[in-house]
Amino acid sequence: MLPRVSRTFALGIRLLPRTLEDPITIGYLLCRIADTIEDDRSLAPERKLALLNQFAACFTSVEAADRYADDAGGAGMSAADRELVDGSPLVFRAYRALDPASRGIIREWVSEMSTGMQEFVRMYPDGIRIQSLAEFRRYCYFVAGTVGHLLTDLWHAHSPFIRSRTYAKLLGTCENFGEALQTVNILKDIPWDVERENAVFIPRDLLESAGSSQAALLDPALRPNNRTALQTLVSLAEADLDCALEYVSEIPPAAMRIRLFCVLPTVFAAATLRELKHSEQMLVPGGGVKITRSEVNALILAGTTTTLSNTTLRWLMERVRSRPFVFVGQS
Repeated sequence: MLPRVSRTFALGIRLLPRTLEDPITIGYLLCRIADTIEDDRSLAPERKLALLNQFAACFTSVEAADRYADDAGGAGMSAADRELVDGSPLVFRAYRALDPASRGIIREWVSEMSTGMQEFVRMYPDGIRIQSLAEFRRYCYFVAGTVGHLLTDLWHAHSPFIRSRTYAKLLGTCENFGEALQTVNILKDIPWDVERENAVFIPRDLLESAGSSQAALLDPALRPNNRTALQTLVSLAEADLDCALEYVSEIPPAAMRIRLFCVLPTVFAAATLRELKHSEQMLVPGGGVKITRSEVNALILAGTTTTLSNTTLRWLMERVRSRPFVFVGQS
């Protein structure tokens, strides 16, 4: 199921040590189920809240897990996401087969994510409209900072190289690691969120300060104003990416496969943010910003060769932030 709902994440999973593959896969799929429920525009807010409440109960009740997918919506889901939600009982069955430490970590952080999603469904029953930078950061914590904690706790539980001292350092930047990736995703997918999800994550106060509004976010006449409004979030993403690099650098080289798992999304995000700075496609109806397949492939190869050294890792990040990273002969 994983490659169908996230090809990029599925690629990363295969890089991990065997002891981490199942916990990370199952944790991700559970996060994705909750996110799919939250995003389904066909579900009434009351139904979303009920489903998210039932979802939390599935961690402790086999009966609730076995019947979770019954009438869980679906009109607003992709075929793959619909299949994933229908398969929720199988995912929870796999969850129950994990070791106790993994179960506890996944339950804690996926439940925290679900609680935050419920908060925003209550606040915005007709579609999310983030009001301030503080609210934006709170939203990113619930949907991505929690993932940073989930991963870090699983590293500590399963890797002999992530000992208490390293774990304590990672806790200082693990939220930034997750939130950096989330902010970049929000910036590159503005048209999708507005047109497909009925969600505006760009804070109202930033847009109004720039002479625009959430209703005019994709208005060609106000594109310069909207680009100005995005600068605060671009700067936030830059700062969080600095912390993400610090996070990866604290992972010991002996835990090379965990480092590589974290390096790839970090450099992908840095490359995407670079493109965002020189593009308007994230403000064009039907648009969006992506890095080229050639650069993705080059970064995968470069990531595998720079992972062991913090010096070469920092060089790669600075290089990616300045211009596209492709090899000679690539187009």
